[in-house]
Amino acid sequence: MKNDNETKERLLVCAREEFLEKGYQKASLRSICKKAGVTTGALYFFFQDKEDLFSAIVQPTLDQVRAMAEQHVRQELMMLQNLPGADEDNMHDDHNATEQILHVLYKNYDICQMLLTNSQGSRYENCLDEIVDLFENGQRALAQEQARQLGVQPPDDYILHWVIHIELDAYVHILLHERNEEKALKHMDQVLDYLLAGWEALFRRK
Repeated sequence: MKNDNETKERLLVCAREEFLEKGYQKASLRSICKKAGVTTGALYFFFQDKEDLFSAIVQPTLDQVRAMAEQHVRQELMMLQNLPGADEDNMHDDHNATEQILHVLYKNYDICQMLLTNSQGSRYENCLDEIVDLFENGQRALAQEQARQLGVQPPDDYILHWVIHIELDAYVHILLHERNEEKALKHMDQVLDYLLAGWEALFRRK
């Protein structure tokens, strides 16, 4: 069992290096196995194919960030509705949630780069669009509740889709252009102030 775990971990480390260097399409399973010192048969013992191997590297980070973002939206809605538990982990607060999410992203910086720049040809190449679609329902519920309390019409689906894209693009831009987490957080705090002001403007009476 110990040897199997060590072999699998060695394959993951070598695969991560290969995907980062060459991208998903040009990455070679044969090269990964050679670096790991195992046969291709050993690789197929643990992973179905190249995409399964890539998924084993990137999916845990995606799942963690998605769970945190979902928690943030859920607790924002709970806070609007004055429900108990809304301040759990302070994730209802946009700046605190952003800081926590950025920390996870920078802790897994190489994996983020793999997803953003090296995933072409895999099922993850359109993951940003899938994330936008995933969060539309949560953002819609939040917008409808905020609009109800203010007595105004909520933003339509087109605007909600666009807003989510803008928020996600802000994270992408930071990750692609700033390697230092502390500097990234300072930039993102200012970006967030700008985005929040725009969000509130959508609920002003016309």
